[in-house]
Amino acid sequence: MIATPFDEMYAGTGKVRPHYRHYAEWLAQRPAEEMAQKRQEADLLFRRVGITFAVYGDEAGAERLIPFDTIPRMIPASEWGVLERGLRQRALALNLFLHDIYHEQKILKAGVIPTDIILKNADYQQAMVGITLPNQVYAHIAGIDLVRGDDGTYYVLEDNLRTPSGVSYMLENRKMMMRLFPELFATHGVAPVDHYPTLLLETLQAAAPSGANSPTVVVLTPGRYNSAYFEHAFLAQQMGVELVEGPDLFVRDGYVWMRTTSGPKRVDVIYRRIDDAFLDPLAFNPDSVLGVPGILAVYRAGRVAITNAVGTGVGDDKSIYPYVPDMIRFYLTEEPILQNVPTWLLRNPDDLKYVLDHLPELVVKEVHGSGGYGMLIGPTSSKAEIEAYRLRILANPSEFIAQPTLSLSTCPTFVESGVAPRHLDLRPFVLSGKEVVMVPGGLTRVALKEGSLVVNSSQGGGTKDTWIVEDRAC
Repeated sequence: MIATPFDEMYAGTGKVRPHYRHYAEWLAQRPAEEMAQKRQEADLLFRRVGITFAVYGDEAGAERLIPFDTIPRMIPASEWGVLERGLRQRALALNLFLHDIYHEQKILKAGVIPTDIILKNADYQQAMVGITLPNQVYAHIAGIDLVRGDDGTYYVLEDNLRTPSGVSYMLENRKMMMRLFPELFATHGVAPVDHYPTLLLETLQAAAPSGANSPTVVVLTPGRYNSAYFEHAFLAQQMGVELVEGPDLFVRDGYVWMRTTSGPKRVDVIYRRIDDAFLDPLAFNPDSVLGVPGILAVYRAGRVAITNAVGTGVGDDKSIYPYVPDMIRFYLTEEPILQNVPTWLLRNPDDLKYVLDHLPELVVKEVHGSGGYGMLIGPTSSKAEIEAYRLRILANPSEFIAQPTLSLSTCPTFVESGVAPRHLDLRPFVLSGKEVVMVPGGLTRVALKEGSLVVNSSQGGGTKDTWIVEDRAC
């Protein structure tokens, strides 16, 4: 039985939370026809700009528009302040952990984390052992997913450290809301997010090899058929840097160069949006045509920066997630500000027994899974689905974790039947360079299907603009 969810706008029947009060009064005065027209205008503008994504496996191969909801998700500045401190703390600990496991491995020697789940992890890259990176930063860009329980407490659901996506939708959602409802921003004191590309560029430049005084930064994309290609092109354009594909780069004389119309140009920082396996066919997957032959040797020599760093994926594996609070205590000697969702590791016999006995109540995930795929949500699954998943678990328990079925918070959302509550999460984007910075808020993803807890766009989810509002607006 899933508990009654925390509603972001309403504290009870008809009782509006203080920070939503002005907005609720404004919304009550808007005719339904006007709001429907605004939704149509948003869809038209998003299509015109090309804000779409491709779904792998789609028979038609068509690009889809991520549904955008015009009711914002609002968070008081005082509440955001706590989240921001917790996110900084978590990002710092994760980077210290990644540096440690590729160097002295103190946390493993202390027995805080079992050695085998690190050193035998598929994402642990032996090639990174002993390589020291500028500022000891591995996860320069982190998307840390937060959810809110039925008691209003925020929990970290997931750490995305490899190639986290979605920030372009955060920025475009804000542009859209300012275009559709400019009057609301004057009355609510919404914290800005449009400086994110500047912060991102500064973060990437801080990762440059020593001696690169005016570093050349590029965004490396797999190409236009990638589901997040819009974001790759968008961020390159916003930062004023080149968007490149693997064949646009080459290695010569121990450096990475970019082909340009005026001849080769040396590249100092590569913001890659492709996975480790495809980066260098000489070092990883020999069949890859997406990467750059020889780039790993240049990287190991400290003559080019790759962000996020090679080997970062071990830090966001779901089997590592339960140990992040211990990382914070170990490296920072602090208590975690943000809590994890309670998690069972099915590699542990006691955890496995408990989970198998309570499958109808739990959420079970593959440790390497993403995008909302490969999950079991017990309370909404049939007996046949639960039994089929049980057999998958028994075949390889170490490949799964389980968590209680959280009643994710809801927010009023425009759906076909009108305005109704829908479950959501929040992905703030944390940038780690010479210091840890972020813009206020993040990408709010919303499950548009009634009762659904899966917010991923590939699973039918949509997005909302996230407003961090000044306390005076509360």
